[in-house]
Amino acid sequence: MTRSATAAWLLALAALAVLLSRVEPELHDPVMAGVDGSLGNTRDLLPGAWLREYDDAGHQVRRVLRLDATGNFRESVRVVNEAGGITEFENTGFWMYDGINLKRKYTSLNGSPPSRLNLPFATFQLSFDSRDEFKGVDHVHHREVRYRRID
Repeated sequence: MTRSATAAWLLALAALAVLLSRVEPELHDPVMAGVDGSLGNTRDLLPGAWLREYDDAGHQVRRVLRLDATGNFRESVRVVNEAGGITEFENTGFWMYDGINLKRKYTSLNGSPPSRLNLPFATFQLSFDSRDEFKGVDHVHHREVRYRRID
């Protein structure tokens, strides 16, 4: 290939890169597939308070996950055991959304920093049923969770 042909190809690739960078990501957001496009960008739907309630081996668990717009989160957990005893936890950290996954890195577990050898990190592939409910799939631990907006 001649030098001028190589330059022409590089110019064409650069032009294509510029065009692709201008595509609005919400138009091609796989998380929103099947959901009315009027919901907007997935990242913009996430800030707020989300509730998850479930039973785990006879324990009733209630998790409230608060995601703020600046990338911080607070998770309040309340566990009621079979005898009615209550245990509560408060966890904090940072969150991000990469276009497919909601990722949370914990910086405090019930007021204490996590072990530096085992930093807790949660990753869920998201899909929204509506602007007020989403499903998350944890492919590492093979589980599915559902959250609904409470604020």
